[in-house]
Amino acid sequence: MKIRILSSKEEIDTLHQNEEMIHLAFRPSNTDIFSIISKCPKLKAIHMPTSYKKTLSKSSLMFLEMQNIKILEGDVWGHREVIEEYSEISQNVYDKIQEYKEKGMSDEEVLKQMRSETSLSSDILSFLIRRTK
Repeated sequence: MKIRILSSKEEIDTLHQNEEMIHLAFRPSNTDIFSIISKCPKLKAIHMPTSYKKTLSKSSLMFLEMQNIKILEGDVWGHREVIEEYSEISQNVYDKIQEYKEKGMSDEEVLKQMRSETSLSSDILSFLIRRTK
């Protein structure tokens, strides 16, 4: 899965309608959230630093919940140095999650194991684990 990195409000206009997950590297306003949702009807999750999530209004949180869009806390490490438009979650992550589930590990055990093996945030890992059959 690709995570689209938005470094500024100005980049909202560059979003594609097929984006499923985005990372906000700026503090969004209610208008920004509405614009993002309008541009991306397939959006499943918004990833942002914890400090940004804490400043989201109740109306934005309620709107996102009504749209069934998850808010994931954390950061995408390294994107500032590389300044890439996307951060890619490796197929290896999905394969490992599947492997651990096939071994009979609980979602919590898979999460604990994957946290030690990757630099992905707990929220992103939990999101991926829930989506993996």
